[in-house]
Amino acid sequence: MPAPKKTVRRSLLVTSAVLSSLALAAPVAVAAPKPSGSPSASPSATPPASMSTVGGARLGRPGTQVNLASGVPVLPKDLSARSWIIADAETGDVLAAHNAHWRLAPASTLKMLFADTLLPKFPATAKHKVVPSDLAGIGPGSSMVGIKEDETYTVHDLWLGVFLRSGNDAVRVLSAMNEGVENTVREMNEHAEELQALDTHVVSPDGYDAQGQVSSAYDLTLIARSGMQKPDFREYASTVTAKFPGETKKNKKGKEVRKPFEIQNTNRLLTGDADVPVYQGIAGVKNGNTTNAGATFTGVAERGGKVLLVTVMNPEKDEHNAVYKETARLFDWGFKAAGKVQPVGELVPPKSAAQAGAQPDANPSGEAGGSGDGGKGTAGTGAKPVAGAPVADGSSGIGTALGVTGGVLVLLAGGAFLVNRRWPLPDLVRRRTRP
Repeated sequence: MPAPKKTVRRSLLVTSAVLSSLALAAPVAVAAPKPSGSPSASPSATPPASMSTVGGARLGRPGTQVNLASGVPVLPKDLSARSWIIADAETGDVLAAHNAHWRLAPASTLKMLFADTLLPKFPATAKHKVVPSDLAGIGPGSSMVGIKEDETYTVHDLWLGVFLRSGNDAVRVLSAMNEGVENTVREMNEHAEELQALDTHVVSPDGYDAQGQVSSAYDLTLIARSGMQKPDFREYASTVTAKFPGETKKNKKGKEVRKPFEIQNTNRLLTGDADVPVYQGIAGVKNGNTTNAGATFTGVAERGGKVLLVTVMNPEKDEHNAVYKETARLFDWGFKAAGKVQPVGELVPPKSAAQAGAQPDANPSGEAGGSGDGGKGTAGTGAKPVAGAPVADGSSGIGTALGVTGGVLVLLAGGAFLVNRRWPLPDLVRRRTRP
């Protein structure tokens, strides 16, 4: 979906009063090849010799791309992922990459595109009663949040199910509300093209393994950057725990009751695990794991005034939580290297931003291809959540987005493309007190 236009005046009201401009030269975007029709299963063990050059020629080369120089830390040596990328979320600079445009199965990281496409469409308070056809076509072994037929859920409930539990059942219900899976897939592919995520081809909206369904580390990072411009997306992506409606049952007195149950985010850098500590400054975004894709993950973190995005696809190391461990190492490197390393490419703006910039009287585009203010989406009211405050319906506020504290107007590809200098990310996402 093309980004809705906004005026600079409105952007100034939403962000701080101080804006600065930064002119960046963007390379010509070269379209990635269309899906070959081969299945996403069992991809080649080696990347293609020639890949898309969207974002810069070096990003189309196989292997690791980084400009090491005096003062630049050496990349971690124990990286086994088939593909990874680390970028400055604010400027779009790609600090380093490895097979950035290799088209691989994305697993549930594709839900970021699903959310970025559909979030503005439905108000958070809208309700939907689930019918059997809503849950048709869910693949065996899918991750589920526990949606039941004949029960009513709010859109807010459903998005919690998508982001925290990666629920394919929640994706299917939202797709049914959006005129069906086929229409949703079409809109997702259109939105991917708008974002210039040209390695991406959607077949199943939930990321479940499907013939010809692919994305790339570069594209998933573009998609995450777009999603994180939206307050509702940020809120869901950074929520650690929430209450989800249970099944309606009769109690001992014969009265119908519906008790909620707690769900926890499956992003281990956000929640922690036995061998993975909560990553300092983490604020999302989405993990995935399927037979064909292996483990995939895109994360965003803020530290020392820098906001970085990292995507890791299919670590080959046989180690528990390898995708999170490799992501954390790349984050560590990126925060040390930021400001010292020369970029090897950039995250390109959406098509609408570049096209708007080519027009003499064009207004700035919406934030990274999205409404930025929630539109009809979950945020809806324009309120600015504060970390530590409870979210509606019992969601944990630890990791909830902070209010906007500043802004920068970044000019990309000759056009005005609004990117918040300081996104509403938590300064630190602390480990919640555990029983």
